[in-house]
Amino acid sequence: MKILILHRVPYPRIEYHRGIDHELHDVTYFGKQAAIDTLPAQLRCERVVRPGAASASDEALTWLADAPQCFDRIISMSEYELLDAARLRETLGVEGASFKTLTLSRNKLQMKAAVQASGLRVPRFMSLACYLDLQGQVPWTGATVLKPHSGASSADVSIHPQPSHAFEEIGRKISDQSLSIEDFQVEEFIAGPIRHFDGLVLNGRIVTLQASEYVGTCLGYMERGTPLGSWHLESTLQMRDWVGKALQAVQIDNGAFHLEAIMDGDEPVFLEVGNRVGGADVVATYELATGIHLPSLELRIHVDGKLDESALSERQPDLGYGWFVFPGHTHPERIYQGLDGAEELRTSPFVVQWNELQSGELLPGHVTYSAFEAPLAGIIKTTKPQQTRDWMHTLFSRVRLTQSLTSVA
Repeated sequence: MKILILHRVPYPRIEYHRGIDHELHDVTYFGKQAAIDTLPAQLRCERVVRPGAASASDEALTWLADAPQCFDRIISMSEYELLDAARLRETLGVEGASFKTLTLSRNKLQMKAAVQASGLRVPRFMSLACYLDLQGQVPWTGATVLKPHSGASSADVSIHPQPSHAFEEIGRKISDQSLSIEDFQVEEFIAGPIRHFDGLVLNGRIVTLQASEYVGTCLGYMERGTPLGSWHLESTLQMRDWVGKALQAVQIDNGAFHLEAIMDGDEPVFLEVGNRVGGADVVATYELATGIHLPSLELRIHVDGKLDESALSERQPDLGYGWFVFPGHTHPERIYQGLDGAEELRTSPFVVQWNELQSGELLPGHVTYSAFEAPLAGIIKTTKPQQTRDWMHTLFSRVRLTQSLTSVA
């Protein structure tokens, strides 16, 4: 089988060799130089570097016009290139999820409309264009969230807490940042803990699922530089059924999923879902708790269209795992000087992994959840989920990145 991979996610995050037999299949990795550089030197494959000036699909078609060939599978493991892979499949006549179907799991306006139509609760919402036409007269009385309808990682998201001022604030934001109105939406802000549900679906059926709850928020991580983490909790049959209905509504029938919901008391309110594995150390903690490596099984679904499910149900999740990450992009200095308040926690018996930059290393200037780019990231394991949550709260309250009297631009 000939397989084309639109390669954007660094290889160690996916470990493609665990899901694709590179001796059996002819695999081509197509990506920018930085992504291609993450491929293991000994991996049997073809490496094609694209310029990165246009979309992955446009550059792939240009490459194939000069070097015509056929593929049996076209795969992307990056949320940002799922639609590119779909465009290529449709253009080249390769089987797989369609562009129209995948748009449901990328465009949050269409996504929430589909989930709402299925009978599940979503925040009240509308396009930014509609909001402006209505002069900010929305059918909710609390805070308003402005966000891109196809974004990720809370990029360009803002919360406007005062209803009487929200319209003016959003108008200024549009003017100051020259936002593209057609790319944004507004929605009702709902307070409550945010949970994420990760797993795999095969032919419309959930084959594995794990529930988690965030400590902190993605928006706080991105905008205010506060740490983020999550801890595993019990995945009840009720929540599994709810997740299944949401996935069915947005037509995620095969592969990995990462779904987020706000808990309004005991009621989940659908927030968003991606047809991909979660970021940060979601994959690592999932494997530690269940023995299941989500990316490799997702690749087997995409390549073979099936799984050996016998091993998936043999092991009950070992609850108590959690992951955490500290941002570096908002720090006033660009050089990592160490941590304050970490001495006792660094040597805690609950620490499974503690990944910390070396003093003097350059802090990332971009938003990253990667354990080997962020100033501090790690995994812990306690005897019960609530203890994991409490340990993480202690970590976040005590530990800070060191600041010196000087900063490096």
